Amino acid sequence: MSAADREIVFDGFLRTCRWTEVFFAWRPNLPDEADNHLIELAVAGRATAIVTRNVRDLARGELRFPNLQILTPEQFLERYPCPL
Repeated sequence: MSAADREIVFDGFLRTCRWTEVFFAWRPNLPDEADNHLIELAVAGRATAIVTRNVRDLARGELRFPNLQILTPEQFLERYPCPL
């Protein structure tokens, strides 16, 4: 990916992202404690998906969020093709 391509992707993120403060005191209890913040941030930001290669661990939390999908990058691109 060229520097110009990275700039286009980054600009796209900046156009759609917004600052969100997180005030949660609960933990999703994922197998890897270091992954819990990913679920917390996604819920706080009202995300509909987390895109990761660590699908197995992120889907094994004790707390369930039915509106939050855990997708691989390939699954994400299949469901939401890039309009570029």
